[in-house]
Amino acid sequence: MRKVCPNLDREDGLDTVLEVPVPELHHEPSSSGRGRRRRRTVKAWVRSHMDQRHRRDGAPPSRADVQLMLGVIGAPLVPQPVAARKAMAGQDIKEEPLEVVKARYIVEQYVAAAGGEPALSAAKNMYAMGKVRMRTTKGQKARTGMGMLNGGEVAGGFVVWQKRPEQWCVEMVVAGGTKMSAGSDGKVAWRQTPWQQAHASRGPPRPLRRCVQGLDPKSTADLFSSAAWVGEKCIDGDDCFVLRVDADPSALRARSGADVEVVRHAVLGYFSQRTGLLVRLDDSHLLRIRVEGDGAAAADDECAYWETTMESSIGDYRAVDGINVAHAGRTTVSLSRFAGEDADGDASSKRTCTSMEETWSIEEVDFNIVGLSNECFLPPRDLIPCKPKQEQRDDDCVADRGIKKDPALEGKGKNGDRVARPAAAAAARKVLVPAATGLGWFGPAKVVAVETVDGDDQ
Repeated sequence: MRKVCPNLDREDGLDTVLEVPVPELHHEPSSSGRGRRRRRTVKAWVRSHMDQRHRRDGAPPSRADVQLMLGVIGAPLVPQPVAARKAMAGQDIKEEPLEVVKARYIVEQYVAAAGGEPALSAAKNMYAMGKVRMRTTKGQKARTGMGMLNGGEVAGGFVVWQKRPEQWCVEMVVAGGTKMSAGSDGKVAWRQTPWQQAHASRGPPRPLRRCVQGLDPKSTADLFSSAAWVGEKCIDGDDCFVLRVDADPSALRARSGADVEVVRHAVLGYFSQRTGLLVRLDDSHLLRIRVEGDGAAAADDECAYWETTMESSIGDYRAVDGINVAHAGRTTVSLSRFAGEDADGDASSKRTCTSMEETWSIEEVDFNIVGLSNECFLPPRDLIPCKPKQEQRDDDCVADRGIKKDPALEGKGKNGDRVARPAAAAAARKVLVPAATGLGWFGPAKVVAVETVDGDDQ
């Protein structure tokens, strides 16, 4: 992975650090003369090098292809928020259903295979950097205008930071310099793309699916701690236990809107009976989209059902700080549409509109990153709620009451009352002002000290 860009403006200048590392697609040819160097920005340099690779491999993807792939595969979320897993030792399980008890035993086995409870508990945060290749394997133009007609392949890199399952941030850069950012600060989950401004996701914050698929075993264990055992299945010659987690009705309602209803969202995990590790992760997401009609209530024939199915194969586990982390995998996605009368999910009635495939690999991963604070996960400025002016004045008044008044800064009025002196005698004080709000990159928020003077300018 390429992490720095040569300084093309100054030969003796320092290299520029890229915000998101990109795959090593092309080596910069050595040039003896300065005249051959062109003044290009970092964005233009990344775009030109990645476009050269696409010209060798095949036709580059269209803008609609890139937008759809980043929107669907870039930063998907799990069905619902997760709670911290409680150890099974010392708990009474007699009253619980057999399927739930089996699932909890399988999760305990997974925790032991992933590195053990002490190692997972010691990991307070994590970081991962990798490369990805996405392509559309089949496309079909839908009657409603959704879907694609032409396919293509795109390569790029991504960076993931996570402090807790509900505190995460991911950035992905693909060919052409297109960048996608998404994150969650524990209160709101958001996403930002070049073709769409920053917007918050409906419902409570949920963990990132990319972290659950082998990058953070602790988040995986928390997700399946409330699962139920649904059977066994052979995956690539390996017998596996199958655990299923369905989103609660309250979580589905919170994610639904006036025109879009989340009918169901379930995730299935396949845990190897031989190694105890997660080898496959599937999830199905069904939406009911209301089409514009004449009446206030939409009938079944005025609604369309869209189902997103994702199947991820996970492998290449390596030990990092005593924790087994998956370093490679492949995800296939299919978007299917069917009418209202076929909402039961009959496979014969489905019509696949788009199929996509993602191949990813991890180049670097580490735990317990120093300096990864809550400020690193702040959403963009547009999504930060602002206090009304009246509440802000009340807060200022409360803060002023707690400040001890200096007699030297007060005088006597006509009635003998103490009044504040002009601002010329006021002392300068330092206040902390954020230099940059939002999430420019994954570093801590910048704060600068500014000299201010209470009162009129001198």
